[in-house]
Amino acid sequence: MDHIYQHFRNEEKQFIDQVLEWKDIVLNQYSPKLTDFLDPREQEIVASVIGENLDIKVMFSGGVQDTERKRAFIYPDYYQPHEEDFQLTLFEIHYASKFVSLQHRQVLGSLMSLGLKRSKFGDIRFYEEVVQFVCASEIADYLRANFYEIGRAKVTLKEMSVEKLIPHVEDVQEIVTTVSSLRLDVVCSAIYTISRQKIQPLITNGLVKVNWKTVDSVSFECREGDTLSVRGFGRSKLVSMEGKTKKDRFRVIIHKQK
Repeated sequence: MDHIYQHFRNEEKQFIDQVLEWKDIVLNQYSPKLTDFLDPREQEIVASVIGENLDIKVMFSGGVQDTERKRAFIYPDYYQPHEEDFQLTLFEIHYASKFVSLQHRQVLGSLMSLGLKRSKFGDIRFYEEVVQFVCASEIADYLRANFYEIGRAKVTLKEMSVEKLIPHVEDVQEIVTTVSSLRLDVVCSAIYTISRQKIQPLITNGLVKVNWKTVDSVSFECREGDTLSVRGFGRSKLVSMEGKTKKDRFRVIIHKQK
């Protein structure tokens, strides 16, 4: 068991235990298991843990191929999975777009104010005045009956085929730089060109996430592949570490969303 944990951070142990429990359910009951929506890091963990077993397999889907948040479908090797197994529903939000401008945080906040967990929702996407979101089909009827406003704006939902989810377009800037250490405050300071004195309070106040989880320790050590986000400054990814310079600094390549 310990050989699994050694590949992950200590704070990920609880989720790994959950994945191991899902695996045991599928092995013991010999029937599939559908999870809630997982962020990309959680998907990596599930794929890694399940991948060690030849008797069961895993697939992911969030509606279309480029979705960020996806449900995992863990199944015995005899089972042939279908897209319907993921139980996904796509809603388009209709609102008075001439008078109201919606933002991601407003949509998500209003959805969760209904007493629903974030894990019941997939991607929320915008294109000009069109707003769509994916949810678990088991809450679709509840949303139809109870989701009718975002802030003070009245809204209605129209169910769409999941294949019609708005395409995701990511525009990133590649940054090649060096850092004195891989501490979270040092890395964020280099990415967002903010002094460590200014970035540290953002971290300790819970405004910084690593791999979609809040991290409030300035000395948290970043790793290659980590996705970082600072509220108000955007998201970035530590794509690779290219060794050290003669001055013993880490050379890193960053992809920062524009």
